[in-house]
Amino acid sequence: MVLLAVAGYLVVQYVTGGRGGPGCKVVSAKGDGATYEFTPEQAVNAATITAVGTARDLPERAVTIALATALQESALRNIDYGDRDSLGLFQQRPSQGWGTPKEIMDPAYASEKFYEHLEEVPGYTRLPLTVAAQKVQRSGFPQAYAKHEPDATLLAAALTGRSAATLTCEGRPAATRAAGADAVRAALVRDFGRDLLEPAGAEVGGPEASSPSAGAPAGSSGSDGRTVTLPVADGEGADAGTRGWQLAHWAVANASELHIRHVSYAGREWTAGNTDSQWRPVDGKNAEDAGGDADAVRITTAG
Repeated sequence: MVLLAVAGYLVVQYVTGGRGGPGCKVVSAKGDGATYEFTPEQAVNAATITAVGTARDLPERAVTIALATALQESALRNIDYGDRDSLGLFQQRPSQGWGTPKEIMDPAYASEKFYEHLEEVPGYTRLPLTVAAQKVQRSGFPQAYAKHEPDATLLAAALTGRSAATLTCEGRPAATRAAGADAVRAALVRDFGRDLLEPAGAEVGGPEASSPSAGAPAGSSGSDGRTVTLPVADGEGADAGTRGWQLAHWAVANASELHIRHVSYAGREWTAGNTDSQWRPVDGKNAEDAGGDADAVRITTAG
């Protein structure tokens, strides 16, 4: 009985992604009641996988396949162990040419390599998800990816920005040193690439802007040095609203890791400690400070 209890505990830890309660939740925008709960660690990794995919101008289906694959292979955790020499989110093997152990343990690199191989699969967007994933992974359990498709679909819809205001996290600060506006900008570049900030002349970790106005350069900080303003413009394959919600949801997914306490976009705001999976309307008296307009995402850190 003791062995069974221990085994059950280990299974729960693997499936849920670690200790404690989930802390994050995504809901369906269709009103069908579908939800998926996950941990802050899983949220960060899911946001990275999605950002890398959209930075490559890949369709949402590619992101869904990648997320379902990572859910099966590692439960969306960047683990440093696996079958034989398998490592990381996608359990990629150095001995099979996926990269060095250090490279594979970098979630952005691992995601890039997964997408590179997925793009080589003819007609992957039209294939059943488990078939497309298996052609990349060559797993001993080729049907295992299918069961993760509903959860991956919810995550992809939110993290690509197609479903607005559908992802929330409690936002309890994690025990990390990567906090503050500079850390937010560095993480944005890590996941989306430097083009997200550089067209407007912003510098990662550079001097803070003097004003948090909507017209500030991309990635600039407010006068308090804690608010990162990201102007939203139409991009290839995505309208401004979709891009804005992708960035807003990315920030919430990274809230614990980067000590983000407030995110606002398009008249909605999320605040750390909000556990009811609702983005709240920005009220009139706080609208100007919260940046409730639709032309910029504002991310405020705790310090």
